[in-house]
Order: sequence, then structure tokens, then C-alpha cells
Amino acid sequence: MPRTHPSPAIDPPAPPTHQAAAASPAELTLEERLTLVDAAMTVRLDQAAVAYEVNTAHIPTEPVDLADVVTGPINTGPAPLPDLYPTPVAALLQRAHHRLLTDGWCKDALVDEDGARCMLGAIRAEASGNRGLEADAAAVLLDVIRRHFGDHVDTVPSCNDAQHSGRVPLHMVDQAAHLADARGL
Repeated sequence: MPRTHPSPAIDPPAPPTHQAAAASPAELTLEERLTLVDAAMTVRLDQAAVAYEVNTAHIPTEPVDLADVVTGPINTGPAPLPDLYPTPVAALLQRAHHRLLTDGWCKDALVDEDGARCMLGAIRAEASGNRGLEADAAAVLLDVIRRHFGDHVDTVPSCNDAQHSGRVPLHMVDQAAHLADARGL
């Protein structure tokens, strides 16, 4: 049975006229299409800017003095250490960790010429002459070191002097503070 009228679902649409083809985006180059999109977006952004100005014109504003907003640090030194641990050995180890962070870490000496300290030097400085507290903190630190490196480590200074940077000693002292707190020391 022959068809007498075209079906829009099956038959292709008729070719566009010459005037429609000139305006068709498919026949424009990429640069021409991008130029048209840029122009359209510029118009839309300009309209949005005007709408924003109209919508916010009724809001009262006062000039801002930048001296009230921009301020420098009041204290240029390190932040004070918060008391995290209530037990004396854990608090001592936490202070020693903070001292290593602020004063720096060294090896082959308790304190170097720049004021940096080794792990034991930081504990000794924070113990303030309390040898019993210092010994307890060093024992917990040695326990943490042996858990990490094994039983072949004899002393805290030998472990400290075997390191190449302060990353591991800082971690060990921090872990010792956590362990001392967990033990209630």
C-alpha cells in the first residue's frame, strides 16, 4: 500500500530554506558560535549586575575601617600549651613534646648551641630537677621506643642519636604521653 502523505515520525524533515540555513548554529564555525555565546553571557551578566544593584540599594551600609578588620598577631611566640593530661608523668611528657616542637630537636647532645634538645634533654628541662618524675617519664618513653623498634634499643639517648630528623623522636614523646595517661602515671 503506497503512502500518500509524509509521516513526521518516519520521513526526514524537509531541507531548510536558504534564510534558515544562514542562521542555523550547525553551519556556524566554532569561533562564531563561541562569540555568540560570549555575547549572550555578557548581556545576562550585565542584567544580573543591574538586578543586584536594584535589589540591594535599600540596604544601609557604613564604610568599614580596615584597621578594625585586619590585625596582626598579638603574640609572636608559640601558643601556650593546654593542659591535656591530669597525671604528672603524662603532663611532663606533653610539655617535653611541646618543648621539642618549639625549641627544636637535636642529637648527640642534651642541648645544642641553638637551644634545641634531644628527647631526654626536653624531659630533663621540663622536670625542673624532679629526678623521680624524670626517671618515670624516661621509663615510659623507653617502653614506647621498644614497642616501636624492638628490645634491642638500650636507652632513650641511643634511640635519639640514631635518628636523622626530629620526626620520629617527636612521635615517640607524644606516644609516651598518651601511654602515661592511659596508665594513670
